[in-house]
Amino acid sequence: MKQSLVWIHGALLCLAVVAGEAADTYPSRPVRFIIPYPAGGATDILARSLAQKLTEVTGQPVFVENRAGAGGAIGTDAIAKAAPDGYTIGLAHAGPLAINPSLLKKLPYNSPRDFTPISLMGLQENVVVVHPSLPVRSIKQLIALAKARPGEIIMGSGGTGTGSHLAGAMFLSMTGVKMLHVPYKGNAPAVIALLSGETQIMFPTILTAKPHVEAGRLRALAVTTAQRVAAMPNLPTVAQAGVPHYESSIWFGVMGPAGMPADMVTRLNTEVGKILNAPSFKASFVNQGLDIKTSSPEEFIKLITTEKVKWAKVVKDAGIHAQ
Repeated sequence: MKQSLVWIHGALLCLAVVAGEAADTYPSRPVRFIIPYPAGGATDILARSLAQKLTEVTGQPVFVENRAGAGGAIGTDAIAKAAPDGYTIGLAHAGPLAINPSLLKKLPYNSPRDFTPISLMGLQENVVVVHPSLPVRSIKQLIALAKARPGEIIMGSGGTGTGSHLAGAMFLSMTGVKMLHVPYKGNAPAVIALLSGETQIMFPTILTAKPHVEAGRLRALAVTTAQRVAAMPNLPTVAQAGVPHYESSIWFGVMGPAGMPADMVTRLNTEVGKILNAPSFKASFVNQGLDIKTSSPEEFIKLITTEKVKWAKVVKDAGIHAQ
């Protein structure tokens, strides 16, 4: 009996030593980085750039896997269902984590309970743009015109419940004006409709709108963020332009499944912070309308929780239902 106990104690001690060594050398094998959206978008490009830099600093491949579908729910669920061993992480996005819980009746995961937030990566900045035929050059003029012509101005979006829709819905709710919302199957056809004059206003990302604004095909009125943005520095925020406390930004970050070891989370948070805050790295994304920001895991989970409440109110007040 004594020998058995000694053997068990020795085995447990060996396991503890191995576990400690594994933590000290993390990562010791390739890491999978899941992106719950198709390849090619601004956040996808940023996540791939981060994965490449993580590969360089850790000495282990961090390979990207796009798992698109269901508004980001498929890829987000894949992150939630992965083993919490630090070898599957992914892109955390406001849509699946903070907006969809209020928009959809059933999701295969619980936010934020089923995840380990690691760090915020940044904000995707949106801008209020109108077709040049609409006789407004400021937010105050837009509100006045909309009040004079309730329900006549047509607001396009990339689809019900998307960032461009919710930014517009929040604007309508906070100003008390009425517009006709027309959802399209994606931001690209929505922008085409705006350029043609089929719609008169939209709240797209800066990356999408900026070339058309510079070419004079669209008129920009304000940015939806809390502060002015470097990509369009001459534009006021919506709040500065006449709608106090308005702020709409789609954030994204890095997360893993619930239960990840704390030391691995700390290592990843540290490396992600160093990479994203490097001046050359941040500068490369300014013109894409991405505001690079990092956070502690605790700050990130607080943001997710707060944003769930914020968007739940917008969805309820606007009477939005997923189609």
